[in-house]
Amino acid sequence: MPPPERLPAPGVKATGELEEVLAKGELTVVGRIPGASNAVLLCTATYGGADVDCVYKPVKGERPLWDFPDGNLARREVAAYLVSEATGWGLVPPTVLRDGPYGEGMVQQWIESGHGDGEAEADGSGLLALVEGEEAGEGWKPVGFADVGEGRTALLVHADDPRLRRLSVLDAVINNGDRKGGHLLPGPDGRLYGIDHGVSFHVEDKLRTLLWGWAGEPLTDEAQEVLGLLQGRLAAGEALATRLAELITPAELAAVRARVARLLRTGVHPKPSGQWPAIPWPPV
Repeated sequence: MPPPERLPAPGVKATGELEEVLAKGELTVVGRIPGASNAVLLCTATYGGADVDCVYKPVKGERPLWDFPDGNLARREVAAYLVSEATGWGLVPPTVLRDGPYGEGMVQQWIESGHGDGEAEADGSGLLALVEGEEAGEGWKPVGFADVGEGRTALLVHADDPRLRRLSVLDAVINNGDRKGGHLLPGPDGRLYGIDHGVSFHVEDKLRTLLWGWAGEPLTDEAQEVLGLLQGRLAAGEALATRLAELITPAELAAVRARVARLLRTGVHPKPSGQWPAIPWPPV
């Protein structure tokens, strides 16, 4: 099942024009999104008669991370968007790297998902749930047991949804270290968007996600076809590889290629390595 068409912002005809507004538009800061570990500013980008609501994350507002010393998180967010676009799945909102009111940063289209703080509800808007018992139930995939207090546990499950499954493949490719429930945004265009990819592309296996339900299962035919195309686009000299080389280190780019090759070789969704916490904290 192909992903639905992405609906452009009002006054914008296509994704390319949307990127142009985000990259060249005048940024007006509307407010700050609370609860984020780094500075996240809600803005409006205005260009060529079009206004696009967006999120601006200045590099100056990033908290240093001991395990991501090479480059900044903003560039990794843009790299994740480029890889997403190369798959054809459109899983990441249009994202650019540009100068803004507080210096260089990532600017990404705001996705209106019905949640005022920009994050999905704790249940992932129907995509995540806690259930009693040891069975996930029809239409759900088990992740693991969670402590819900008073000595009780519940089974954490996610929907057996093709959109989530595509996102789990993208996360495996970019080595996403922080796939939380609040990073899943169902958009008004019928798409599911993933956000917050700053802690991605590490050379070591740091995959942490709530989407382990397909671990060890065969990749879909669609995923294998997409990965095969992505492998070609990551070859030296290809446009995607050239652009990624401007955003992440040579070792990280080599690791992306190796992860794609491993997925194609094994033909299955990865399992937790056991060397790194498999579930992000907090999970939402």
